[in-house]
Amino acid sequence: MPELHSNSLPFRLPAKLAFMQPLLTRLFRWRYIRFATVGASGTVVNVVVLFICQEWVLPLAVADTSLRLSLALVLAIAVSTVNNFAWNSLWTWSDRLVDEPGANLAVDRSTGKRFVKYALSCWLGMVIQYGLTLLLSGYMYYLLANIMSILMASVINYINNDRWTFRQKHTQDRT
Repeated sequence: MPELHSNSLPFRLPAKLAFMQPLLTRLFRWRYIRFATVGASGTVVNVVVLFICQEWVLPLAVADTSLRLSLALVLAIAVSTVNNFAWNSLWTWSDRLVDEPGANLAVDRSTGKRFVKYALSCWLGMVIQYGLTLLLSGYMYYLLANIMSILMASVINYINNDRWTFRQKHTQDRT
């Protein structure tokens, strides 16, 4: 997978929209905008996995609808967490990983350690998303409840990851 730098876009613009490249590049220099873009892709992954598990896969094995929603949520959160970790490593915080062994993504100890830190730093957001989705799904369609819960949890996830998982390393930290 090609490495994405913080000064590039995570997608290729069609030729007709090439004039937008400078504007979008400037906009995506703001780390939170990059984080939100990754989060949006994670939301799509989350909702798709949730829907497929809830409507097609789990009804074959789980009759209880509340248990099925709980299991589908756990799977959706897990898959979207891996998606977001990969894209945040490759793009959102890639500038902070340049000096790290196996920078960005590799099957190595450094990436595994960073993934554990990422998952731990997201635990509060996961709990918020899980609990709010279950609570709100009693009052509205479960996919809408899930999206609202993800939006509420995203701010906490950004702060935790910016300050801990991908924190800026100082000169004495690198030695």
